[in-house]
Amino acid sequence: MDTVITKDGIKIFYKDWGNGQPIVFSHGWPLSADDWDTQMLFFLNHGYRVIAHDRRGHGRSSQTGDGHDMNHYADDLAALTTHLDLKQAIHVGHSTGGGEVVRYLARHGENRVAKAVLISSVPPLMLKTANNPDGLPKEVFDDLQVQLANGRSKFYYDLAAGPFYGYNRPGIVASEAIIWNWWRQGMLGGAKAHYDGIVAFSQTDFTEDLKKITVPVLVMHGEDDQIVPYADSSPLTAKLLKNGILKSYKGFPHGMPTTEAETINADILAFLKK
Repeated sequence: MDTVITKDGIKIFYKDWGNGQPIVFSHGWPLSADDWDTQMLFFLNHGYRVIAHDRRGHGRSSQTGDGHDMNHYADDLAALTTHLDLKQAIHVGHSTGGGEVVRYLARHGENRVAKAVLISSVPPLMLKTANNPDGLPKEVFDDLQVQLANGRSKFYYDLAAGPFYGYNRPGIVASEAIIWNWWRQGMLGGAKAHYDGIVAFSQTDFTEDLKKITVPVLVMHGEDDQIVPYADSSPLTAKLLKNGILKSYKGFPHGMPTTEAETINADILAFLKK
C-alpha cells in the first residue's frame, strides 16, 4: 500500500492514479478514500491525476487513539501534498473533508493550490453558539456519540439508510449497495477516531480560516441536506470567502457526490475548466 508517515508517526494511506494536474480528494466522516471512486475514475478519464487518502483513524490509515482534530487532519494533508510534491493542485472536500481542506489552506498556505471545491461541507460552524444562533444544539452531536458508543454497526447502517442519502424521504428508492458500501467504509475505520471526529466536525469554527483563502472556491450544497443543514453552512461560507462561488441543488441530499454523481462531476469539471 502507498503510505506517507506524518511527523507524529501515523501512516496515512493514499491512492494516486494518472498524470496531469492533480486533484486531491478529502472524504467525509466516517468514510475513506473509497467514497471518491466515482469521482476519481471520472476525472482520471478527463486527463487529471487523482489522489485520495484515508484520514487518520479511518480506512486503511493508522488507527491511532489521538490527533482527531482539524489541525492534525490539515497537517496530515500537508504531509501528503509535500510527500508527492504537488503543484497547482485542486482540493475537493466533502462534509468533514471540506473542513479539512479549509483548515489546510488557512494553516499551510496556497502555494501548492490552484482551486478548491467544498461539497456539503461543515464550515463555517455547525454548533449552535452565541455567535452562531442558527447552528445545531450540542445535544444533537452528543447523541451521535452515544449511538456510536452503544453500537456503531447499527448506527452506521441506519444513518446511510436514512438521512445521509435522503433515503428517508417519500418516493426515494434506496440502494442497498450504496448503504452497505457506506457501512463497509465506516466499519473499516477506528471507533475512537470516529467518536472524536464528531467533535472535530461539529465544534470547529472555520470563520477566520475562510477569510484567509484567496484561491477560487466552488461551494456546492444540496438544499435537502439533513446532515449539514444548507442555510447555516454553504451560503455563509461563500460570503466569507474572497473568491467563492455558491451552487445549490434543490432536493439533493448530503451524500450527493454518490447519488447525484453525474451532475456533481460535470459541475466540478466546468469549474476547473474556467
